Amino acid sequence: MWDKQFEETLRHHLPFLPSSQELLPDADLRDLGLDSLGTVELLAALESAYGIRFVDDALSLENFSRPDALWSVLSRRTAA
Repeated sequence: MWDKQFEETLRHHLPFLPSSQELLPDADLRDLGLDSLGTVELLAALESAYGIRFVDDALSLENFSRPDALWSVLSRRTAA
């Protein structure tokens, strides 16, 4: 599972996710309010928080569709 910083950063960009609701690994981020501008802002926030850069092949809609997919990409980048 992901760390607290990831969840806090992600939740900040999900306006339709109540703070009391669990963020499920397979949740649809678009259904939770992540739009195209939010995706760009989330990308910048994650890069800043983790001191990494997402490479072009990681910048797909699929990678930003669910928390588990995004965490998988992020954790690979931080391990590199």
